[in-house]
Amino acid sequence: MKRQRSLKIVATLGPASSDRNTIKHMFEAGVDVFRLNMSHGSHDKVGELHAHIRSIEEEAARPIGIIVDLQGPKLRCGTFANASELLETGQNFRLDLDPADGDATRVCVPHPEIFEVLAPGMTLLVNDGKIRLRVTRSTSDFADCEVMTGGTISGKKGINVPDAVLPLAALSQKDLADLEFTCNLGVDWLALSFVQQSQDVEVARFLARDRALIMTKIEKPAALERFSEILEVSDGIMVARGDLGVELPLHTVPPIQKRLVRRCRAAAKPVIVATQMLESMVENSTPTRAEISDVASAIYEGADAVMLSAESAVGRYPVESVATMNSVAVSAESDPTYREIMDASRRSSRETVADAITAAAREIAETTDVNAICCFTHTGTTARLVAREKPRVPIVVITPFERISRRLSLLWGVHCVTSEFVHSFDEAVEIATRVAFDQKFGSGDDQVIITAGVPFNVSGSTNIVQVAKIVVT
Repeated sequence: MKRQRSLKIVATLGPASSDRNTIKHMFEAGVDVFRLNMSHGSHDKVGELHAHIRSIEEEAARPIGIIVDLQGPKLRCGTFANASELLETGQNFRLDLDPADGDATRVCVPHPEIFEVLAPGMTLLVNDGKIRLRVTRSTSDFADCEVMTGGTISGKKGINVPDAVLPLAALSQKDLADLEFTCNLGVDWLALSFVQQSQDVEVARFLARDRALIMTKIEKPAALERFSEILEVSDGIMVARGDLGVELPLHTVPPIQKRLVRRCRAAAKPVIVATQMLESMVENSTPTRAEISDVASAIYEGADAVMLSAESAVGRYPVESVATMNSVAVSAESDPTYREIMDASRRSSRETVADAITAAAREIAETTDVNAICCFTHTGTTARLVAREKPRVPIVVITPFERISRRLSLLWGVHCVTSEFVHSFDEAVEIATRVAFDQKFGSGDDQVIITAGVPFNVSGSTNIVQVAKIVVT
């Protein structure tokens, strides 16, 4: 199954999309990668969803990626004796470690780590920022606050601390168990929540032991301040606009998104733009014009993928949401302005032979009548470099490893094929032209560009580019 677009679509599975039939229809509508959210659902349910996806993958003969989103160290307040309380703007309110039910004057926050770093003047955000508190006094046991923005507070609501780096482990005990279970299950990516520094990513990578790649979610100001180091140790980035919009002024999120997408492209690492892209489709069969523009903006910025969250997990129209994403992508990519933007935003400096080879492949594609760029890869590095170039023709990635095909299904413009090991360049030409023909990227006498490395079966050795004719035998 060949997509008619380069952008990839990620969709979250949930109660509205947990049966095999719905998942299959979502895949047929355009999903390239499915997201499993470990904040909801048991290991048994996740295992069932994984089995459905792999069954559909085998049936379709096209690799499907799976991202597992780990919950991360989510901070929440305790419970209230009256279930909820109304906090008035200007009143005093205390957060403390007392496990007793809260009232209109106080509530427990069972996270002593918070009190270690709080200081007068810091801001606390409750319930996705609907309630805003300012610390007036803090100790190791409590924090007195002034209510800056009032509202109804109830038990177990989330708390954000945008002004501090919290001394929390990046992975909770639940995350550790979820990581081990899903890696053994055979997922392709692990998405890390509430990352604050590069060490958080390195811990997850050590525990994953190359069983899955690491996708870092950028959703905290601390991560933005350390983005260079985080990007360097991450395999991919998710711009998680939901929590970013809670911890930062909303008007700052669009420029942040644009900067992060551009920096990921320069580093040749895939980037997903996520959260509330078609939010109205949770309830409605059609999106708003603003949402369509939002999705299109991410596409014009050069994102590798866009993601559906509640729209496909709990919404009434999961398949229609995917189809809408697909239509927006096809329309945007057929716009001449899209190609102008991709060309104008391309990085000019080349640091390695592989950089130069993949840039040459793209330049040949622009000046020669070719149908596709076929690249051989063992780790996915060559595919990432070609995808960074945003060529005008499809990218056919050929690898002997099924797990690499699945991981690369997230990458812009890439169509992955698992093939046998290659031992010579003549053999590579034969395989590439056969794959291009079989996958309907060309017919007899059409041409493709081939990139590979000699010696073969050695990672990071891309050093050859050649144009070859498809010969039908």
